[in-house]
Amino acid sequence: MQLTNDCFEKTKKEYLNFISKEKIYNKSIGTHIKSFKNIYIPIAFWINNKCQKKGKTLLLGLSASQGSGKTTVAAILSIILKKFFKRNVCVISIDDFYKKLSDREKMAKQKHPLLKTRGVPGTHDTHLIDYFFTSLKKKKFKTIKIPKFDKAIDDRIEKSRWNNIRKKPEIVIFEGWCVGAKPEKKSSLKKPINFLEKYHDKDLVWRQFVNEKLKKEYKKIFSMIDHYIFMKAPSFKIVFKWRMLQENKLKKKYSKSKKIMTYSEIKKFIMFYQRITLQMIKDLSKSAAIVIFLKKNHEIKKVLYRI
Repeated sequence: MQLTNDCFEKTKKEYLNFISKEKIYNKSIGTHIKSFKNIYIPIAFWINNKCQKKGKTLLLGLSASQGSGKTTVAAILSIILKKFFKRNVCVISIDDFYKKLSDREKMAKQKHPLLKTRGVPGTHDTHLIDYFFTSLKKKKFKTIKIPKFDKAIDDRIEKSRWNNIRKKPEIVIFEGWCVGAKPEKKSSLKKPINFLEKYHDKDLVWRQFVNEKLKKEYKKIFSMIDHYIFMKAPSFKIVFKWRMLQENKLKKKYSKSKKIMTYSEIKKFIMFYQRITLQMIKDLSKSAAIVIFLKKNHEIKKVLYRI
């Protein structure tokens, strides 16, 4: 208990500065403080303990549905791990590994038109992810360049502006909506679950392509992750509302020249994610090392620790 209090005192200022900077005002300061002390700090202690036991770079997968706040959670955990535990932490998003727009346009012509839209497995550069994970495991660490993806322009930025990781991290938090996703049985792919699948993927080419990617390339990279933390949404219906809030935040952040999605575009966009999100809620709720149960208002209801 004393260690928890010490951690709280040494990190609360930076935490409050973070939520102020990010304009996270959906809860009272008292509620923020309570969540920080009772939820985030214990998770950070759990992560640090796993890092100590492993003795080398700990690779964590943090997954959740669109707009759930996983990037915020990763940032808060990073604050505690860096400030109190003095850990070298690297937070990476699978979103930054999206293929270039030109590559997705090529896939759309050769495989299926729906592959132009970023999101599903098959639209990430898995070779780059594999290279990054493999580099972390090498004894002699060399600087790694990590790509950056700009959602506002729907494309990867030029290589000269990529992030450089110059020192081997002790903890890597690899966050993303589909991190840890598993393939479905072929038979379950047949029945469409939304308008997009029913009218734009009648022959199942897109669904089967995505599922095959999960079976092979993504299975390989996800198996390299030590532990998973899964943020469980109360239902898929709430995901649309959360994604709308996320897009409104983008509107305020970027100028009018940037590409921001409309209500109807978001509604269609979410359909690309629906099948895998629903499957992940079933799978990772049972297999993740930590499951964070979310309320409709983004608050954390409870945390389940498995190991």
